[in-house]
Amino acid sequence: MEKNSAILYVAASLRPLDLLRTLAVMLIWGLNFIAAKWGLAEFPPLLMMALRFGIVALLLCPWNRLPPRLLPHVLALSLTLGSVHFSLMFAGLARADASLAALLTPVQVPAAAVLAALVFRERLALRLALGLLVAFLGIVLIAGAPRASDPAAVAMILGAAFVWAIANIQLKFVAGADPFVLTGWIAFFATPQLVALSLLLEGEHGLVMAEASWLGWGSVLYQSVAVAILSYALWYRLIRIYPVSQMMPFTLLAPVIAVAGAVLLLGEELTLRVAAGGVATMAGVAITVFRPRNA
Repeated sequence: MEKNSAILYVAASLRPLDLLRTLAVMLIWGLNFIAAKWGLAEFPPLLMMALRFGIVALLLCPWNRLPPRLLPHVLALSLTLGSVHFSLMFAGLARADASLAALLTPVQVPAAAVLAALVFRERLALRLALGLLVAFLGIVLIAGAPRASDPAAVAMILGAAFVWAIANIQLKFVAGADPFVLTGWIAFFATPQLVALSLLLEGEHGLVMAEASWLGWGSVLYQSVAVAILSYALWYRLIRIYPVSQMMPFTLLAPVIAVAGAVLLLGEELTLRVAAGGVATMAGVAITVFRPRNA
């Protein structure tokens, strides 16, 4: 009840139009798990990511010049956030239920917070440690469920979450840079890496693309335009207006939307154990993102 009242308190502090924008972003992010599963039914994961990043680069790079000082950081991020994170995430998602991935992914929030505290030698707040511990207990529950019978898929999704946490450390060194410059040029440099990996590990690229349906290509476009560009255009505007700590609680809605979509649109079964693990994981994230009012 306390967390619910906190979300309502945060929501009430937003202007109505901004609240609608925030909910639209969460809807886009939550449904991305569903769209990704549709796409992965037709494209191998590395090829799909290469297509996604290629489209993002084509749409953003011509209008956003990369300052030379950012080049080393963008190259590093194109490897961690671009190639490694997304390769692991979507390779794992290809082998796991969307609901399972949606409930495992939020662990990256407390992991990033704890990792940042360790790297920058900040005092590790009890709240962060407790949040990571509770989220980890949720992972144990989810990973032991019959629906998570593929340990490689679970390991890849958790590995992607850890790499995301590392990338967030890297992003601190480019704080203040135009987010669309970063998004576009990370995509630009990640695309050839993903193409090379796809050529090395996947096959029949021409046949796959020729036979892909409108649903498969729609998935790629949804991830490229709706997720990578539109949702972040809205999100970046919101976090410029409101404190990040005020906006982060809303991100708890995205996994809930993803699980609901997986059950309704993909016909996935949500077992009691997976649901309990998801609740524990989300509770761990909530402990991390909700700060005491007097903090």
